Amino acid sequence: MKLAVTLTTPEVPRAVPVALFAGSFPERLAKAAQWGYAGVELMVRDPTELDAGAIGRAIREAGLQVAAIGTGAQFLVDGLTLVSADAGAEQKAFERFCALADFAAAVGAPLVTIGSFRGRLGQAGEGARQRLIARLRDCAEYAGRRGLRVALEPLNRYEADFIHTAAEGMALVEEIAHPAFGLLLDTFHMNIEEASVRRAVHTAAPRLWHVHLGDSNRLPPGKGHFAFGRMLRALVEVGYDRFLSAELLARPDPDTAGIQTALAMRRLMRRYAGGERGAS
Repeated sequence: MKLAVTLTTPEVPRAVPVALFAGSFPERLAKAAQWGYAGVELMVRDPTELDAGAIGRAIREAGLQVAAIGTGAQFLVDGLTLVSADAGAEQKAFERFCALADFAAAVGAPLVTIGSFRGRLGQAGEGARQRLIARLRDCAEYAGRRGLRVALEPLNRYEADFIHTAAEGMALVEEIAHPAFGLLLDTFHMNIEEASVRRAVHTAAPRLWHVHLGDSNRLPPGKGHFAFGRMLRALVEVGYDRFLSAELLARPDPDTAGIQTALAMRRLMRRYAGGERGAS
């Protein structure tokens, strides 16, 4: 397992609540490397405004990998979702996903994550579920042709009205029926929705491609009551060897949250998971 931290890319116009570290993009990369992160999860708004080659070089020169490309800025900044009451907005959201997948391939990211970007069925009109299923399958097909995966995030009931648990996520994986479609688990949402952390990890294991970190209050690990040790033991049991990515509230400030997360997780990983694997 390797640690990553969520950073926004330079074109994102304002601070995103769950992205960490402050400063210019190169400064944030340097801070991530300094505090022992092996990778970065990039929260991208509009990749057409970015030079993918330059972004990729900057990350490699900092000694980091790209863990994932996140779609959160599509929802948080532009209000775009894959299912919507506005058919034109739905199409724009899918086109933005395709651009993100192209960007992911260009910078060497293995996957694109989907959380709130999927939208709410209850706000999208008649046939919303069928349209969303079809669109998620389209996303998986587009990503898969580029050697990428799509990881859908079960969200808590207060932030989404569709797919709250690992079991529901795996049922959707079966329904989508595409080899490039899988799940990411987020510890903040798991704390609200899952009856058993271990059972959730084991349920998702066949398609578990990414993990987000945030304590029960969405602060750095150790600031709430989530059982990170139990989760790490379960991840070891299923052979998970991918990224654990900090996507949590930047409190009391983005730098402190990033540092506290790195220190806490490295300590927990030494105790429960035999240390960090593949870190630079």
